[in-house]
Amino acid sequence: MTSQYSVRADYDARTIVVYQAYAPAVADAALRAGRFTAPFSFCRMTWIKPSFSWLMHRSNWARKMGQTRILAVRITHEGWTEALRAAALTTGDPEALADAPVHVQWDPERSLRGAALNHYSIQIGIGRTLIRTYAEDWVTEITDITPRARRIGELVRAGRTAQAERLLPPERILPVPAAVGARLGIGT
Repeated sequence: MTSQYSVRADYDARTIVVYQAYAPAVADAALRAGRFTAPFSFCRMTWIKPSFSWLMHRSNWARKMGQTRILAVRITHEGWTEALRAAALTTGDPEALADAPVHVQWDPERSLRGAALNHYSIQIGIGRTLIRTYAEDWVTEITDITPRARRIGELVRAGRTAQAERLLPPERILPVPAAVGARLGIGT
């Protein structure tokens, strides 16, 4: 049996895919440069999510103002692990959270139709002290998947869920170091 707090992601031996939703200006600049650059903000926390379905729920299938472009951001496993090692739970000790360069939040995973599921999706908030490291060292590739996200959303709205599911990115349980997992409530 898998934990309700397992990380589900699209990953390979070297990288993990996380998703972010942006306004067109941020997405276009990142895609042109092949990395995050202005107007991306290096002065505020950025949230990365390995769950495509959760981000689609949050961005309303790339239709929410300021979140109309969906980027698949491939980052190194080393960067992912570094973020988890530096993280504090948003539901934990407030003092530890205030000092943590990375925040971890668990939210109910979502079905394609937006219903809460019985397991949770992790969100990683990378703060100002690590954001340049994220953008310049961890990111290996940025891909615009907005057309795919919108197509899946259209299929869901049309009641063609089986077709929509076939277009979803593959996600499977991502192992994390045991000590890190235990501290952040991550099971396997």
